[in-house]
Amino acid sequence: MYLGITSQQLYTTTQRLKQMTNATKQNATCVLQLRKKQKQTEDEFKVTIIETVDESFSSFSNLDKQAVYLHLENTFKIKKQEIPCKIEDFADAIEQMFGIGAKLVEIRIIEALHKRIPEFVFFPKKGAIGFKEYVASLRAFLLQTS
Repeated sequence: MYLGITSQQLYTTTQRLKQMTNATKQNATCVLQLRKKQKQTEDEFKVTIIETVDESFSSFSNLDKQAVYLHLENTFKIKKQEIPCKIEDFADAIEQMFGIGAKLVEIRIIEALHKRIPEFVFFPKKGAIGFKEYVASLRAFLLQTS
């Protein structure tokens, strides 16, 4: 077990990530029906990210999320409210804090974001889903003009 993450959870999540990556590699034709959507504001985006990160931390039963936030603030100078503005620093901090388990945390956040915003579809450029790239693409998607 690595910081409250069992090897089974890591294996299961890794398998899901591989399935998602393989699905994006296939050359499939699809038709998208776009719904007209109100433009989301930067503040709404920030709230979405903060709530999703919080929800994802809570999903780990052995993880003390308040301790994680305190460590982020004291060691990496990232306050909870600053996470949306410092996504790259946040991702680097999570990697330093959780090591290989950071991928599991990032995947949980991505899954939670997808549940909240299912109309967003991410196509990674390098073949693998990267947390930083996912959030940057999501921000662009949500803040684009309708």
